[in-house]
Order: sequence, then C-alpha cells, then structure tokens
Amino acid sequence: MSVNVFLSVAFVLCWSSGFIGAKLGAGNASAITVLMWRFLPLAVVLVAVAVVMRTAWRGITARDVSRQAVIGVLSQSGYLLSVYYAIQLGVSSGTTALIDGVQPLVAGALAGPLLGQYVSGRQWVGLGLGLGGVSVVTLADAAAGTGVPWWAYAVPLLGMLSLVAATFLESRSRSRVAPAVSLTVHCATSAVLFSVLALSTGAAVPPAEGGFWVAVAWLVGLSTFGGYGLYWLILKRSGVTKVNTLMFLMAPVTAVWGALVFGEPFGVQTALGLAVCLAAVVVVHRGGGRKGPAATAARGEPEENRWTRAPGSA
Repeated sequence: MSVNVFLSVAFVLCWSSGFIGAKLGAGNASAITVLMWRFLPLAVVLVAVAVVMRTAWRGITARDVSRQAVIGVLSQSGYLLSVYYAIQLGVSSGTTALIDGVQPLVAGALAGPLLGQYVSGRQWVGLGLGLGGVSVVTLADAAAGTGVPWWAYAVPLLGMLSLVAATFLESRSRSRVAPAVSLTVHCATSAVLFSVLALSTGAAVPPAEGGFWVAVAWLVGLSTFGGYGLYWLILKRSGVTKVNTLMFLMAPVTAVWGALVFGEPFGVQTALGLAVCLAAVVVVHRGGGRKGPAATAARGEPEENRWTRAPGSA
C-alpha cells in the first residue's frame, strides 16, 4: 500500500470518526460541554508545544494569526457546533455527515462568481444530483419515525455553509501557514469560544460518567489529530481536489458505522441517496473546471491545484 493510499484511508476513517464521537458524547452531555472539554486541554497542549518549538511560527505575522482565528471560528467552531447540536437533536450521524459532505459541490459551484473559476454545465448537474441525494437520505431519516423535528435537518446545513465561508477565506489568502500553526490557532480559538459559551450557559461542568471522557479522548485523538491533521497533510501533498473527493466518502462510511454501532436506519432509500451523491462526485470531477486567467495569475499557482479549500473536521 502506497503512502498516499494509506493516508487517504486513515483520513476517511478519522474524519468519519468525528460524527461517531459526537454521537457518543451526546449521550452524556450537551454539545457545548463536549466541545469545551474537547478543545480546552487540547489547546493548552498545542500552545505549550508552540512555545517550545517555534520553528513553524517563524515569519508568521499578527495578520496571519488573525486570519487563521477567523477561519478557525468558521471551520471548527461554527461547523462543529452545528454537527454536535444536530446529532444531539436526533439527526443520524450518517445524515449529518452527508449534509455536511456536499460542501465541496457547493463550494465548487460558487467558485465561479467568487474566485473567477469557470463552472461547466456538467458540474451544475453534479451539484443538482448531490443535493438530490441529500434530500433522499434526509427524507429516509425523517421517515424512520425517530421524532426529530423537521428544522433539525437545517442545523448541519448551517455548518456546511460555515465551511464554505472558511473555504473561500482560506483560498483567497496569499500567505500559507504550516499545519501545526493553523491547528494551534484553530483549536485555541475554539477552546476560548466554547469555554465562554459553556460558562455563560452553566454547561461547563463535565459529567461524572466515564463514557464522556471516552468520547472526548476519541474526538481529540481520532478526529482532531487524525482527521484535521491529515486533512492539511493530504492537502499539501496531493492538492485540494483530492481532499474534496475523499470528503464524499465520509457519508457512506459514517452511515455504515452509525448503523453498526448505534443501530441507525440504513435502508434501501438511504443506500440509493448515497449512491446518487457518489454519482454526483463523478459528474463534477469529469466535468472539469478551468480557471479564469485573472484568478490563476493572481495566486501564481498551477490551475489544477487551485480548487476551493474546505478546512474543518467533525
């Protein structure tokens, strides 16, 4: 097995684990409590490492840190809060992963007006297929009779839009920072934000159940270091198109995982919706997508490497 294949498999499993970890945490505490204790100890460790090992921070300006903090609020804080809250409301982990997983399609469709990238008719068809697949799975989940309010399915949609915003903010940045720097800034920002929210709502005290800390360890080890760290590593090794393609594998992997671990519904309609979404990926990536010359020249990158970026991890 090549290094790239190994990294891709590990990335899909680790990223998908975030939705499972969120489900584990939801059984013991509120979303805010889980998120606070996921990020607070992690941020302390990362900041301590940054103080000792300063190599990656050389040349980093206050503007770079500020920009990464905003990206962190969008790609981690806003995104994860929506994921955890949706799962807490009862939306299945697979459906949540699928709604969030259409982010590359939406970002690709918006790349034309926002980044000057040409979007073909075939790619718009792919976007329509992707949204159709999401609708099929969402309706199947709602019809399972789990008592989830209809508006709960819009919550992960808000998280997906938060990721889209982070995507374009990152893609328009002329400076690049090391993954260690972005991870530290993003986690520290999330730790501060979720701690303030938890303290202000009386949700800061963790439950006594051991299952809560198992969920926190799961989320820190697999989702943050595994999923989020591998995202940036693969992005730098293989480009954002490869990462975005892998993102569409999260939904089926999470759906199967959720069915096996939590007994979440996985019937014919769910499988059909997932198949439609995977077909949308094929359509989009075969549809091409040439850049406008101004956009390509503005960053001086090869056209094939300048796709939209989607930071964030469940």
